[in-house]
Amino acid sequence: MNYGKQSVDEKDIQEVISVLKSNYLTTGPNVLKFEGEVADFVGSKYAVVVSSGTAALHLACLAVDLKEGDELITSPITFVASANCALYCGAKPIFSDVNKNGLIRPEEIKKKVSSKTKVLIPVHYSGLSCDLENISKVAKENNLILIEDSCHALGAKYKNSKIGDCKYSDMCIFSFHPVKHITTGEGGMITTNSKELYNKLIMLRSHGIVKNDEKYVNDSHGPWYYEMQELGFNYRITDFQCALGSSQLKKIDKFISKRREIAKKYNEAFEKNSNIKILKESENTFNPYHLYVIKVKDSETRLNLFNYLSAREIFCQVHYIPVYLQPYYQKLGYAQDICPVAEEFYSKIISIPMYPDLTEEEQKKVIKSIGEFFGR
Repeated sequence: MNYGKQSVDEKDIQEVISVLKSNYLTTGPNVLKFEGEVADFVGSKYAVVVSSGTAALHLACLAVDLKEGDELITSPITFVASANCALYCGAKPIFSDVNKNGLIRPEEIKKKVSSKTKVLIPVHYSGLSCDLENISKVAKENNLILIEDSCHALGAKYKNSKIGDCKYSDMCIFSFHPVKHITTGEGGMITTNSKELYNKLIMLRSHGIVKNDEKYVNDSHGPWYYEMQELGFNYRITDFQCALGSSQLKKIDKFISKRREIAKKYNEAFEKNSNIKILKESENTFNPYHLYVIKVKDSETRLNLFNYLSAREIFCQVHYIPVYLQPYYQKLGYAQDICPVAEEFYSKIISIPMYPDLTEEEQKKVIKSIGEFFGR
């Protein structure tokens, strides 16, 4: 068993097949339908679906004109895309340290803000929500654009606000990779309450092209006319992917309920084990559990546990190596130890199997195997 995988059933497959037999394979009605459904689910005014979570991060940064000379603050405990989106725009990623749960800390963000800081991207790690209220205060005090990286957090809640409703932020990013809460194969989404940002995102998603008489710079040549007004990208997504997304979204509550049920059993099994620390959701938050992460004593213990489980065909993962330790970032001059808590956190964590189709028998095997490892 793996640390995560998609849950696709016959209904999902039939929805995709029906689109493959239709007139629209891309940029058709299913794209708009899926966008509207996600916006309704999270409570935002607008949603823009794109080809990946990475594309969503990039477009969000482009939409606020992040550019060379600017800085973007984010967490080092994340997938590289959360920082790479700054580099794509010619800006510089700045890494801010995390707390014991791997979440970026408002007080650490304050230390990293400079006159060049333009964008702040907190990461809702593993399904746990960041301290959005205080992070939002830092953003407002320093006139920063706040973009939530919520690729782990579809269905999460913070103080009775759904992650994605953009109550505290300018935009929110989701991923629909197969290991996420719902999947479109590959795919991502940007939610926002700003019509201006929405229109910019729609344009940038498709080469920077506009097809609207009221927005043309020059006179129209006829009904076929269009204008490329900015340097955009082909970050569109297909209709059959969106049909899969719509079908998956119908089951999101069931998926999250099963994930929380699995997490509850893990919690009960590990809470009294002195060799393991679990990541607990804080008060006034709701964790949909994209990942189930445990912390062990040190990196040697983590490696031995990882190999022990692998030998029993329980394939885990580590989320994540601090981004600035990657060779590419080292070549750019990022030093080790700039976020010591993040590095210590990384040295101890391991993600164990967590997905809706995980059976009771499989979970018992995981729990038993981890117990046997520490009981040797």
